[in-house]
Amino acid sequence: MNFNWLIREFRHQPFRLDPLLCGLLLALMLLGLTVLYSATDADFGMVWRQAVRLGMGLALMVLASQIPPAWYRRWAPWIYALGLGLLIAVLLGGVGRGATRWLDLGFMRFQPSEIMKIAVPLMLAAWLHKKPLPPRLGDFTVCALFIAIPTFLIASQPDLGTSLLIAAGGGMVLFLSGVRWRWILAATAAAVAALPLLWTMLHDYQRNRVLTFLDPESDPLGQGWNIIQSKIAVGTGGLTGRGWLDSTQSRLEFLPEPHTDFILSVLAEEFGFIGVAVLMLLYAAILLRSVFLASRARDPFGRMLGASLVFLFFVYLLVNASMISGVMPVVGVPLPLISYGGTSAATLLAGFGIIMSLYSRRKMLKS
Repeated sequence: MNFNWLIREFRHQPFRLDPLLCGLLLALMLLGLTVLYSATDADFGMVWRQAVRLGMGLALMVLASQIPPAWYRRWAPWIYALGLGLLIAVLLGGVGRGATRWLDLGFMRFQPSEIMKIAVPLMLAAWLHKKPLPPRLGDFTVCALFIAIPTFLIASQPDLGTSLLIAAGGGMVLFLSGVRWRWILAATAAAVAALPLLWTMLHDYQRNRVLTFLDPESDPLGQGWNIIQSKIAVGTGGLTGRGWLDSTQSRLEFLPEPHTDFILSVLAEEFGFIGVAVLMLLYAAILLRSVFLASRARDPFGRMLGASLVFLFFVYLLVNASMISGVMPVVGVPLPLISYGGTSAATLLAGFGIIMSLYSRRKMLKS
């Protein structure tokens, strides 16, 4: 494959990175490593592995920021097809504990569903870029299929949380394309009507999570344990928290998965309301800067894609924060760039790289 075009682009405008957004992301990741050290009971090995993964994600972000938006638009169908092929490979020979969500390549394991968090909005934005906007009914139907196929494949793994994130990201692209409100209402009505069928398709543990969310005290030592212990951790923090490395809920192993799904509960217990407020302000700054960059993209493709990637980051945050506070059922969505894990962090950082590419391309053409 010829990469001369990439070399030419890099020479013309090297490192198309937004300094403010990069600084905010680095501050967020540093805070995440600090909390992770406490959540893992001072396990420096896990913190180091996470730091290496974040470093690889940053390298991916830099690479993604150098690629011109036209390349993303041109290669969108192939990236989407690759993602679908990997999802089928997971169904045929994936690995995991209780759920087949990963592919084991021997030297590494990765989660192909993460690719679709970028591939689905990318495919929809590229498809709609060539069509008149707002989209016609036929284009709307095609886009709905682009969303439904990977959503169904991922839900079959089963991974309900990731499938909902992908559906949300694709839905945002359709919304930004100016799709007619009557179609949105019709799709919403169809989804509501399909809820009884969806309920029968859920696995037993997924149904139990929903029922536990509605009444966690009905089984406080079983299905309701996670939510109850998370609420205790959040409430114990008070205004200023118990202090770093003093989270009793995680250290005494009352809190499940303190380094992944419930790491925000650890932060709330140790740093209190003030610590959570600082974290949320940092997230808000990242979101606002990303929205600004996405809104300055030079064409509808860039604006739809960029805004969808920002929305995906927001949904990550919203779902995890709602989950640990008992506002939503536990669906296994990590706290973005804070929770332990490499694939989701790499996907999010790559998305920020794409956003910076969309913005810097406009600046380069303007100059």
